[in-house]
Amino acid sequence: MENRFDVIVVGAGNAGLVAAATTAKNGLNTLLLEKHNLPGGCATSFCRGRFEFEPSLHELASVGTAEHPDTVYKIFDGLGAKIDWRYEHNMFRAIVKGEGGYDVTLKSGVETFCDSMEQAVPGCRDSVHALFDLVQKCNDALAYITKMKGKPNGLTMMLKHGDFMRAASHSVEDVMKALGIPEKARDIICTYWGYLGVPTDELNAMHFLNMLNTYVVDGAAMPYKRSHELSLSLAKVILDSGGQVWYNSEVTKFLYDDAGAVCGVVANGRELYANEVISNVIPHNVFNMSDQKKIPETDLKLANAREFGISVATVYLGMDCTMEELGIDDYTVFVMGDANPRKQYENRDKDGIYIVNCLNKVIPDSSPEGTCTLFFTIPIFGSDLPDDLKPEGYKKYKNEIAYKYIDDYEKLTGISIRPHIEEISVATPVTFARYLGTPEGTIYGYMLSGWDNLLSRISCEKDEYTIPGLSFCGGHAFRGDGYSSAYVTGDTVGKRVVKRAKGAK
Repeated sequence: MENRFDVIVVGAGNAGLVAAATTAKNGLNTLLLEKHNLPGGCATSFCRGRFEFEPSLHELASVGTAEHPDTVYKIFDGLGAKIDWRYEHNMFRAIVKGEGGYDVTLKSGVETFCDSMEQAVPGCRDSVHALFDLVQKCNDALAYITKMKGKPNGLTMMLKHGDFMRAASHSVEDVMKALGIPEKARDIICTYWGYLGVPTDELNAMHFLNMLNTYVVDGAAMPYKRSHELSLSLAKVILDSGGQVWYNSEVTKFLYDDAGAVCGVVANGRELYANEVISNVIPHNVFNMSDQKKIPETDLKLANAREFGISVATVYLGMDCTMEELGIDDYTVFVMGDANPRKQYENRDKDGIYIVNCLNKVIPDSSPEGTCTLFFTIPIFGSDLPDDLKPEGYKKYKNEIAYKYIDDYEKLTGISIRPHIEEISVATPVTFARYLGTPEGTIYGYMLSGWDNLLSRISCEKDEYTIPGLSFCGGHAFRGDGYSSAYVTGDTVGKRVVKRAKGAK
């Protein structure tokens, strides 16, 4: 077996798959290494009884349609990875418990969304519409920055893109307050913070508003065969392009040459060499698998300064009846103990926020006939877990999580779930740490907040980690959390490696 390649990609998560597909499709001898026996990381599936569960994908932003393709659609289409996309045009139902709470449902389409907001909060329509006007102005500015390859003319930015300059460095809350959006309307719009893991008084406005806009304009997308379809389609591109995917191949060491450049890895005790190594593994883990003397001090300081992002606990339910028989009408329901995102965040492991999805609303035949699946997602950090999680305690903890949120949902909605549960499985940050290999089970890499926000990362990403021969992609990289961002980082890094390789030839 060969041991030398043009490119080695470590980790077959979303970003690693795209990066490997990109380099392989462009003629580079590419090897993708994955410690598990199937690709995808979180973008996979698992079976319990007669149910095949979607483990992580709620809904995908930045997809668009064949007629109006957005970033993710273009990436997959450009690679020749054909996906059967399905769409959900209801945004979400948001339920806030207690006195002063609300129960509202929002639909996609800018005008429809603004109408829904006006109905929920009379008098807010104009200010909410101004928010989407701002998003369009910011998108125009970002398009110009991209056109200028990250080096825009300062005078042009001030004269033509002043709104972007004024908004870009502020939080979501700051921007919405400046637009005069009433507090209740702000709280409703900010419901999506749970998908990003950072409360909106801290989250960079550009990050949140871009995601919101893509959902509102095009609706949310799901692959017909769920996230595993995405992973398998990308793996097929790699193989069809002459690349290799080695499963059950855990990388335990990164190799460096005398000049301090990464030149390969050790997987299953075997040394493998490449001109370029792309890591879908978080820098913390890469540096722990490296000779510390080879890592620049600035790289270590940057990694150690960053905070690990949020994880989740998820309860998966296979039901012995249909969603219609249960009386479920919504695909996505956010349930919150308080309307304020900051309070939701601070009470996340008590009565903060949880999300309920019924996949059959978007994909009716995603479970056996006469059944449906539900999954409850609770955003929490790995550090929120009890200190003592010995086997008995861990099982008790998972049972408590499951029935706490099932009971709460039943009480709020009047929908009887318990009698119809045929299969149940519970994942926690411990689960995600085991399958993803991430510290504290983070699903989003490093937290996008404060100094480490999206705008800062994009502005500085070429200078972040300076080890020659090594590139990073994935949730911990320059775009941060979520499927869409992971695909973008894989695409960006893969194309950059191709350009360097072809330049060298």
